[in-house]
Amino acid sequence: MLIDLLKILLGLGALYYGGEFLVTACIRIAKSLNLSPFAIGATVIGFGTSAPELTVSILASLQGAPELAMGNVIGSNVANVGLVLGLTAIIIPLTIRPSLFKTEAPPLIAATLLILWLAWDYQISRLEGVVMVLLLALFLWFALRKNNDDEISFEEETSLFAGRNLAWQWLLALFGLGCLLAGAQMLVDGAVNIARSLGVSEWMIGISIVAAGTSMPEIASSIIAAKKGHGEMAIGNIFGSNIFNILMVLGLTATIHPLKISEPIQPDLLYCAGTTFLLLALLYRGMDLKKLDGAILLGAYTFYLGAKSGGIL
Repeated sequence: MLIDLLKILLGLGALYYGGEFLVTACIRIAKSLNLSPFAIGATVIGFGTSAPELTVSILASLQGAPELAMGNVIGSNVANVGLVLGLTAIIIPLTIRPSLFKTEAPPLIAATLLILWLAWDYQISRLEGVVMVLLLALFLWFALRKNNDDEISFEEETSLFAGRNLAWQWLLALFGLGCLLAGAQMLVDGAVNIARSLGVSEWMIGISIVAAGTSMPEIASSIIAAKKGHGEMAIGNIFGSNIFNILMVLGLTATIHPLKISEPIQPDLLYCAGTTFLLLALLYRGMDLKKLDGAILLGAYTFYLGAKSGGIL
């Protein structure tokens, strides 16, 4: 078990630093394409920070652990809303323009309702996975089409990225992706082995340890963006990441290997949808997330973990 714990720790570390390299390089790549902060958050960073969930879920499914694959996505989406945005808003309040909220909230609502419907019967077929991937392509087209001409002025995160050409940024992005893949493999191996040895369901491991671990890139990128005065990028990161988790992660996973779940997942699906609509309600009220709003979201995430560990959900 000590070896498995070491795998989890090393995996989480590789996921964190791999996500940092990937996200920072993608920011510079996106800047060269003149994308707005929200568009960067919802597409480039949203994709980059969903890479851990993608690799973990695909590997888990191929290794015969579909509950871990599904639990990872649902747990990650709850963590993105409650842990990531909750913690970020407590540190630095966030704001979003009403025009962006009106155009970007509907895709998140649609994706949330879609997974609630498709996974309600404990399975996602290969055909449904293909449809989800096609819907992801539609979302990307929509998000980039709505991109505006806001001025983008990011500070450099580290001197390693300063003054480098675009080819160097692509190399760093690929290196970060490699770290994510290696970290995901170690994390899945350790989590599955510990779950089986302790008699804990892989579903519970997926929605807690693995989900929180794969949300680390979102935490880092959102806090960094907020500190640099780009609160919309932090919000866009979570909007995009949650949409990517549903359409890309589960879509590609089901396309490669159809998912059949044996655990009762309806309560988790409903709670995931509930936290998403809670976030949208808080944003709709004032087009911002204050410290109190952040505390509410973080409390919802803490309750979820407590309810799962106590057998309430």
